[in-house]
Amino acid sequence: MAKDYYNVLGLAKNVSQDEIKRAYRKLAHKHHPDMNGGSDEKFKEINEAYQVLGDAQKRSQYDQYGSTFEDMHTRGGFSGFEGFRDFSNSTDAFREGRGFTFDFGDLGDIFGDVFGFSRKSTGRGNDISIDTEIEFVEMATGVQKEIEILKNVKCPRCFGNGAEPGTPIKNCPDCGGSGQIRKVRRTPFGVFNQIKTCPTCQGEGKVASKKCNQCQGRGIIKQNCKIKVNVPQGIDGEEVIRLTGQGEAGTKGVSPGDLYVRVHVKKHPQFRRKGNDVYYELPIHFTQAVLGDKIEIPTLYGTVNLKIPSGIESGKIITLRGKGIPELRGSGKGDQLIEVIVKTPKKLSRIQKRLLEELKKKGI
Repeated sequence: MAKDYYNVLGLAKNVSQDEIKRAYRKLAHKHHPDMNGGSDEKFKEINEAYQVLGDAQKRSQYDQYGSTFEDMHTRGGFSGFEGFRDFSNSTDAFREGRGFTFDFGDLGDIFGDVFGFSRKSTGRGNDISIDTEIEFVEMATGVQKEIEILKNVKCPRCFGNGAEPGTPIKNCPDCGGSGQIRKVRRTPFGVFNQIKTCPTCQGEGKVASKKCNQCQGRGIIKQNCKIKVNVPQGIDGEEVIRLTGQGEAGTKGVSPGDLYVRVHVKKHPQFRRKGNDVYYELPIHFTQAVLGDKIEIPTLYGTVNLKIPSGIESGKIITLRGKGIPELRGSGKGDQLIEVIVKTPKKLSRIQKRLLEELKKKGI
């Protein structure tokens, strides 16, 4: 039965590409083998689904032909493949039972299990996603965070080639150095020249005469790594920073994947963000509102003396220019907007009441 990649990612078929990407990142982080409760099998399944649905062209092909394979044998033909019948002028070869070779290119990611062909891996390490948390003030000023992560790294003993130092690397005896195994396969549709990646050398064409003692020939080992992440000032909560080449190392010294760091910003007890502006509520006494005052208040960049004009009303906004959050990808800063809250006294002494009564008589 054909795999339901939408179901693997927990999505409906009409979702956008952005929704697919978000679902993949969330599930990949949850099920990564290095995470608590992670699953290597589930992680592979999620990545397989994203390889198809994350590419708009592959997704379109999957939506059109994905279910065709479930009844292909009972229908006895390629009735769902009108758009692919020109491969190597192969229609007659099907009818006459002659063998031929073809390459589906990227479609191999979707249909390889049906016909048994495979392509050599692109040879890139896995991407990793991780979360980090910063303070509200650090969001405004920028900060360098150090994160620790367990990941595959290049083996320091063999430098990634999988061979014990001082021992030769030879041509693979099973594929003769080609990296591929060719087999003739007879199917109800004809005879195919099946090309598979050599399982012995994993398509490299070379094998170590003696495997590295530290990595057992894989060229990679698991290791705890400390990585410094420069979080830019003005970053928004839930934004992702991409660190190219800081993901997992690929086998046999191929290029590593990328590291994606999702930044979470802690809530602040006094400040709240709206765009690049910072809101701050300032409670003042009734007498301060009437007579005016100078009050020391906090900002993201230290304390300042704020002048409260006499006669200010509750809810009035005082603006401190340039005391907000910097533009993430530009120049300039937002403002700090101070909302004045005039507190009404609930308990008064006899003297306070008498004074207010006198003011009331005078119409104040």
